[in-house]
Amino acid sequence: MTDRSLIDSRPAGPRFAPWLAKTNPFTSRNIAAASIPGLINLSGGMPDPSLLPAKALSAIAAQAILDYPDDCLGYGPTPGLADLRETVAQRFRARGVPAKAENVLITASGTQALDLLGKIFTTSGDTIACEIPSYAGAFDAWRPRNPTYRHLGLREGRDLAARMAGAAFTYMIPNFSNPTGYLVTLEERQKLLAAARVSGTPLVEDDPYGALFYDGEPLPTLLELASKGQENLDDCPIIHLGSLSKQLAPGMRVGWIIAAPETIRMLSTAKQASDMCSNGLAQRMAVKAMQTGLIEECHPRIIALYRARRNALCAAMARHIGDYVRWEVPAGGMFVWGTLLDTTVDVERLVDLGMQAGVLIGPGEPFDPLGIVPPSIRLSFTYCDEAKLDQGMARLAQTFKAMGVQPGARTYPATSPSLTS
Repeated sequence: MTDRSLIDSRPAGPRFAPWLAKTNPFTSRNIAAASIPGLINLSGGMPDPSLLPAKALSAIAAQAILDYPDDCLGYGPTPGLADLRETVAQRFRARGVPAKAENVLITASGTQALDLLGKIFTTSGDTIACEIPSYAGAFDAWRPRNPTYRHLGLREGRDLAARMAGAAFTYMIPNFSNPTGYLVTLEERQKLLAAARVSGTPLVEDDPYGALFYDGEPLPTLLELASKGQENLDDCPIIHLGSLSKQLAPGMRVGWIIAAPETIRMLSTAKQASDMCSNGLAQRMAVKAMQTGLIEECHPRIIALYRARRNALCAAMARHIGDYVRWEVPAGGMFVWGTLLDTTVDVERLVDLGMQAGVLIGPGEPFDPLGIVPPSIRLSFTYCDEAKLDQGMARLAQTFKAMGVQPGARTYPATSPSLTS
């Protein structure tokens, strides 16, 4: 075949990777919703803008550029600035975790961390064990790797070691899972850790909401439980993810992975091919925010506002949609997960008609790659004020009525058979 025949036989137009055809519009729809006048957005997990410490961060940024121009404006080390890695390690040592800088990789928040984990642990067709439903953004991050998923069945009492066995890794959000808001109990955390050790499967602990406890005392993380009494993290089965997105400002895109040194080295190799280095200015801002106590200063306001809005949303749900949806009040986090009482409802149509009525809700389908969860919706309470939360639920109730959904219709038992089989 000649060079000319190769050119002539090439299909017209670019050929895109097959995985791009499998993406969902959930995230892009949330972002686009911000430009729709009058729309009440209860779908995306966004912070209240009034809680962003803009004045303090602008002063920190300006001073950081003057004090550390090379760090802020030049290239930096792939694993992250040494000062930030050590500062993150110090914060975890204060919680009893024997972390060192070598155990810390700085990332562009949690999304990059998930992408890197997929790159170092999975090849096409590998299995990832997780609770279903789980974070849609994680499934998006791993979609190019074409994995399969296995439901752990934590709340159904399944054999966790058996469910983890053979998986590339296990993924969990123990603190107020996205999307369900479920808080994994201490006993369940101990079972997860024991199963990870028995199966030899890395256990990824994604902890973006760990600072958002509204009721009760915080529970120890899986990392804290695993490292108790240990001198280092060399043999720790936990890979812990955290970020400043929910504690300070998501636009900074600063996060971290804490793991055994070998895992950090592999992640750093993958990161080098991803972005070479993280944003230096944002890293310097993060160091200062941690060292000066800005995060702790912001925390009480965040908790007070989000607790009140959680209460307001659940009260509004009870007033307006209690005949159509069942839910549990989360003890923290950013979301309420609602399961529709009538499983014949087309959730995508509910979302579309809801948008026309002026309220955007999250459909449950993007959180369920196995198709085993009954029709559900995710509602966020952090962005809108109490009046808008109530108005949003009133609009959603009108949408149910416009679709002809009968109040109180219940077409399945309290426990879904699909989750217990």
